[in-house]
Amino acid sequence: MAATYDFPSDLLAGQEELHQVRAELLALLKRLPWSVEPLDGFSDDHGWRKVERPASPGWTPDEQAEVEKLRQRERELAVFVTCHRFWSEVTPTEKVDARMSVKHPQAPKNRDPS
Repeated sequence: MAATYDFPSDLLAGQEELHQVRAELLALLKRLPWSVEPLDGFSDDHGWRKVERPASPGWTPDEQAEVEKLRQRERELAVFVTCHRFWSEVTPTEKVDARMSVKHPQAPKNRDPS
């Protein structure tokens, strides 16, 4: 059975915000055109698989700024979480398990009250 850890609330909040920022960034990138700069579309069937891209209008300055803002916040949070003082209290043999526990917390199991 995996060990349980008493994570500080600021570490948990930082990890949760990191998940949220990454999800927001991923959703934004999926909505944006495939190229930052305006580019013509292309089709290439000479490789091991066919690759096609429609013409890209590029990203607007506002879209570029939003992506950069989210990437910057993602970097800040990643540094905060990975360099948190809590990790110095965890033995080297437990660090991977502890890190996975904070990254992927187990949802509480539903218990039948009857």
